[in-house]
Amino acid sequence: NTSTFAHAKNRIPWLLILMLTSIITGTIITKYEDAFAAIPLLVSFIPMLMDTGGNCGSQSSTLVIRGLALSEIHFKDIFKVIKEFRISIIVGAVLALTNGVRILIQYHNPNLALVIALSLIATVIISKLIGCILPLVASKVHLDPAIMASPLITTLVDTFSILIYFNIASLMFRL
Repeated sequence: NTSTFAHAKNRIPWLLILMLTSIITGTIITKYEDAFAAIPLLVSFIPMLMDTGGNCGSQSSTLVIRGLALSEIHFKDIFKVIKEFRISIIVGAVLALTNGVRILIQYHNPNLALVIALSLIATVIISKLIGCILPLVASKVHLDPAIMASPLITTLVDTFSILIYFNIASLMFRL
């Protein structure tokens, strides 16, 4: 029975804040322009890493939000929900292996394959943890996790995935 305007009014502040915080991700990317210049191919993997992280975080948050809505999960269960960490290791390893082999076959570059594989594992782990914890914290501070969790998860995961990726790439390629 909530009006269209009320729905929009509840969503717009979060989306505005998060849109503006994407400046952080842009700043991080700008910081690594030298890496792009040295290895332009690195840029092509950014969407895959960010999308995979966002998808993993959204999966986890959806399950937690559903558990909160059904009163199956409460804030005190935060350490039980962290079992998603074990899941993230398995998921990250499978995604990393699959993509690493694909990159090795396509580009014949074991270092690039390793950078992407390690970045995927770390991104999946952090995004699943953020996806689990953020809705619980939101609920604890009386914010609606259904409205704020997904956009905030996307923003955080994008930022972390870029940081992880370019730090690993900088170390591996000595950039």
